[in-house]
Amino acid sequence: MKADKVKINRLLKTAAGQMDGIMKMVEEDRYCIDISNQILAVQSILRKANNEILKSHMEMCVKQAFMEGNEEEKIDEIISLLNKVSK
Repeated sequence: MKADKVKINRLLKTAAGQMDGIMKMVEEDRYCIDISNQILAVQSILRKANNEILKSHMEMCVKQAFMEGNEEEKIDEIISLLNKVSK
């Protein structure tokens, strides 16, 4: 992985901490909308981490594959990922 590991780890640790908080909120029977808002916040952080990883992948791995003439595999990877995202 070529992405900024410090940044990615910080985002993932933040998401993990928020998940712990969400589980505590559920145990405490907190208000549903508050729990849902926290879940949306975690999803946003995970989306941001994923975007950073994919951006790095495109800038490094995909670019390198095109320069070396091995773009077919990378194109298939991206198409597969886009199919997952669009579901």
